[in-house]
Amino acid sequence: MTTLTSHYKDEIFETVFENAYHCFVVVDEDGIVTYMNKSYCRFLEMDKQEVIGKHVTNVIENTRMHIVVQTGKEEIADLQYIRGNHMIANRIPVRSNGNVVGAVGTVLYRDTKEWMLMNSHIKDLLLEIEHYRNQLKEQHGITYSLHDIAGSSKQMSDLKEKIKKVSPGDVSILLRGESGTGKELFAHSIHHLSERNTKPFVKVNCAAIPEHLIESELFGYKEGAFTGAKRGGKLGKFQLADGGTLFLDEIGDMPLSAQVKILRVLQEGEIESIGSETPQKIDVRIIAATNQPLEELMETQRFREDLFYRINVVQLFIPPLRERPDDIRLISKFILHKVRKRTGKRIMDIDSAAMSQLTHYSWPGNIRELENVIESAIHLTNQERISVDDLPDRLRSQINTVKQTGNLKEILENAEKAAIQYAIEKAKGNKEAAMKTLGIKKSSLYEKLKKYGIS
Repeated sequence: MTTLTSHYKDEIFETVFENAYHCFVVVDEDGIVTYMNKSYCRFLEMDKQEVIGKHVTNVIENTRMHIVVQTGKEEIADLQYIRGNHMIANRIPVRSNGNVVGAVGTVLYRDTKEWMLMNSHIKDLLLEIEHYRNQLKEQHGITYSLHDIAGSSKQMSDLKEKIKKVSPGDVSILLRGESGTGKELFAHSIHHLSERNTKPFVKVNCAAIPEHLIESELFGYKEGAFTGAKRGGKLGKFQLADGGTLFLDEIGDMPLSAQVKILRVLQEGEIESIGSETPQKIDVRIIAATNQPLEELMETQRFREDLFYRINVVQLFIPPLRERPDDIRLISKFILHKVRKRTGKRIMDIDSAAMSQLTHYSWPGNIRELENVIESAIHLTNQERISVDDLPDRLRSQINTVKQTGNLKEILENAEKAAIQYAIEKAKGNKEAAMKTLGIKKSSLYEKLKKYGIS
């Protein structure tokens, strides 16, 4: 067989890839675009020179190419929403000597009446599904699912796998993590994946209920149980969650008197409303969450040891944002899309300099703080891309002032300490104002002040 000439090879490549109806893209092991054919560039309305060398998340909407590189798992016939169209995408990892060195992606795109008809049909079906999902959310209080949790780092991937394993059962789960890490979102996801997902999901903020009202809030009361009792009585959170999931948020702030009552319910599986003479059987799954060191609270008799072991059958730790900087880019894009959709502002992207600032900041307020920063930037910018000038002062100044020596943990702690000091200085010593600037709760701020010796 005659060896193909270089010119002939180029012609074949040009015919098969460059002039095809399919869209082709290739990324390297870091998720950087190394090739994109003409069809894809035309569809994205971008020049090839503009695309090559950029991270794929900065080029393709809702892409998963970088995730395929990380996992090494191919994704075939996946539905992907790009520029107002539903596309069918294939993503295949490329290996060399057993190692993943990149990925190839193809997207089916034909500008024909048949394709547009199919795309319209898909949109109609998705809208119908969304309608039924929203009805279910309104009925049972389910707001989030595991798909709503942005993050592809190893820590988050491992956490999601654990959640998939423990969700189907009835085991009690304790979610631990700093303020702003998204514990409620994970609680929703566990309920969504459980066999109780058609039953109610009820949240109780243990820190927000006054101690003298907590019994009536949790267990309800009968008509005439006390002066001012509502006519017909009132169902408590346990009755409302019967058959479903009860989420006890900030359980470390629950008064001891309430802890005793909660423990009795968990042990006996029944409650007694105020004014009632007969107990009522209750079937609820408990998911608790805290950002406090419960072990230390137990040592000082501020949290019951027996209750701790009841709720701590499976413990899941949600890592802070500073420990998974690889997720910052993905989460930022996710938040940008969500806020853009809600506000209607045409902010399409975050420029590379601003993204660099975001990825190097320590985020003491975690995802809640990141969301505040991006939403603020969206409202402040007059451009289609968020720039460094649209970010808060604390992010712009920190990179130049933080000590960049030591191991990663020390650098991150230095950055967090600098952010807190800067917020307090800017607030002229007003810790309440600094707390709001950082987007963290009072207990979390004072815990960090103690940790870093900041007065």
